[in-house]
Amino acid sequence: MSDWPRAARRDKAVRKIEARDSIDTAHRAKQICGQIFRYAAAVGLAERDVTTDLRGALAAIPESHFAAITEPKQAGELMRSIFDYTGHPCTVAALKLTPLVFVRPGELRTAEWAEIDLDAAEWRIPASKMKMKVDHLVPLSTQAVALLRSVQPITGHGRYVFPSLRTGERPMSENTINAALRGMGYSKEVHTAHGFRALARTIMDEVMGERVDLIEHQLAHAVKDPNGRAYNRTAHLPARRVMMQNWANYLDKLRIGAEVISIRSGTK
Repeated sequence: MSDWPRAARRDKAVRKIEARDSIDTAHRAKQICGQIFRYAAAVGLAERDVTTDLRGALAAIPESHFAAITEPKQAGELMRSIFDYTGHPCTVAALKLTPLVFVRPGELRTAEWAEIDLDAAEWRIPASKMKMKVDHLVPLSTQAVALLRSVQPITGHGRYVFPSLRTGERPMSENTINAALRGMGYSKEVHTAHGFRALARTIMDEVMGERVDLIEHQLAHAVKDPNGRAYNRTAHLPARRVMMQNWANYLDKLRIGAEVISIRSGTK
């Protein structure tokens, strides 16, 4: 029997999402379905990942306004550049923390010590600071905690983790991280502070095989449970803790040149 009817139904399902101009969401739905089918095939419940039949069927995701490095090899070079960067200790710490937590730049620069529990390894960002106006919880890897502890003696007496270099009464300038990247030789057409989010999302999904819903939740995108309700900030917290630690460890490996696999070629 021809597989065409089933393929047509799969195409129709994602095209309904695409028709709402939710092209990015349609691609994410296809990715999640692909993970489900790959798992089903691994345990003998399906023959294969049928979403591969839809390759090229959806419109391309619109080009982002925020340039980002998403290839592991170039990401490793970026991490080495970050660790070689010299500047004010607060700028250095913020630059190193950015890829570990991949929050939006505005959320990082306005981080407050009152929001962070280093003993619990958690950063609770209030809804007032979030784009989606929902509280967000960021599990902190051991690397992230170490970075924050290193800067605590410098700024821990004040409100902001990364205060303005001119006055501690205001947070770090919105241009600080991008200026540091420019100083490292990364133009705005190559990589931006916001680009660390795309870097994390792409590599965690396509290389590390992390669950797409966990990645999306950690990016503070709208993620709903099977009943259509938005997850609260503590949803899947144990799994997200593991994912964030795996990500920090992977970045360390990229930095030292280990396990660098090209997304496009699949070769070391």
